[in-house]
Amino acid sequence: MKHFILLALVGSVTACSSQPPADPASSVPAVPVVTRESFGSVEGKAVERLTLTNRHGIQVQAITYGGIITSIKTPDRNGIMADIVLGFDSIDGYLGSRRYIGAIVGRYGNRIARGRFTIDGTPYKLATNNGPHHLHGGHKGFDKVVWNAEVLPDMAGQSRVRLGYVSADGEEGYPGRLNVEVTYTLTDNNELIVDYFAKTDQPTHVNLTQHSYFNLAGEGDILGHELTIDADRYTPVDATLIPTGELAPVEGTPFDFRTPVTIGARINEPHPQLKNGRGYDHNWVLSRGKTTLSRAARVVEPTSGRTLEVATTEPGVQFYTANSLDGTLKGKAGKTYAHRSGFCLETQHYPDTPNQKAFPPTLLMPGQEYKSQTVFVFGVR
Repeated sequence: MKHFILLALVGSVTACSSQPPADPASSVPAVPVVTRESFGSVEGKAVERLTLTNRHGIQVQAITYGGIITSIKTPDRNGIMADIVLGFDSIDGYLGSRRYIGAIVGRYGNRIARGRFTIDGTPYKLATNNGPHHLHGGHKGFDKVVWNAEVLPDMAGQSRVRLGYVSADGEEGYPGRLNVEVTYTLTDNNELIVDYFAKTDQPTHVNLTQHSYFNLAGEGDILGHELTIDADRYTPVDATLIPTGELAPVEGTPFDFRTPVTIGARINEPHPQLKNGRGYDHNWVLSRGKTTLSRAARVVEPTSGRTLEVATTEPGVQFYTANSLDGTLKGKAGKTYAHRSGFCLETQHYPDTPNQKAFPPTLLMPGQEYKSQTVFVFGVR
């Protein structure tokens, strides 16, 4: 049985693996590489596609528009490669309302109630783009801007790309000039490491995350995927998906994924929270230390054998089952993205934290550094 094991020790993640058989006809590089090429333009700005490949042939592609991960190709238990994230073949597919597929979201991932918060007695009004609320940075968040890209030198079997963006004071209503960097690193241990960094010249709220939609089978729905979330509490929401402030136990509810359960096993139960989210669209409170890199979730797709483990320094993870996809989006190779054809595991601070004093804080002050890390480990069972 082939497998990759995630170990979180002293702030690092190491994957131990027995690798899938190499395909003699493949062009697997002898060393990790990064290539860059044109991917069109947005508002007159050139967009690049960056391809990271490791020694085992795993490939991650990202574009400078939105920092979007457009493709992740990994092997199944027989060594057959498939693309395990939703996306589009051209830049046009990513323009307009595309459910944040694959993007870096910010300044604030998730919702802020009524698009309002107060810092030191000063009220701020943000863009409202999700009914009465602010979602994922507003009308033009980090998912809809062109980032600068820098290919970093290879280091110990790693392909690395650093993306940078400067968010102006007042952008989408946020105070302060925010310098942001996100680094994608693909290792020979089959890890995709996402490092976030930010600093500000005024107090502001920051909560960055990555919004890839995964489907470990490469097609179909995700209801048969087996999910584990290392959390014994979650944050219930009202009908508009704003947290009530409660940290509710998962025990005895459809939100209990402490042991492996298929995503579809309880998704249609008549639970009030499932009705509010039209499925799963909730934040889980991770059972770990505040800033320790630890496992948050594990997903297994039984037919292909592909696995995904997620570790993070964040206190929460938003599990979302693509409830808004309805078959109208046509993705890569003409595939139609139907209801629940992907899932997201958005590592984060909790939704609406700026208005919830009991939640772990997201306020970044001048002189401080925002640092966060999430690691996706790809394997087979």
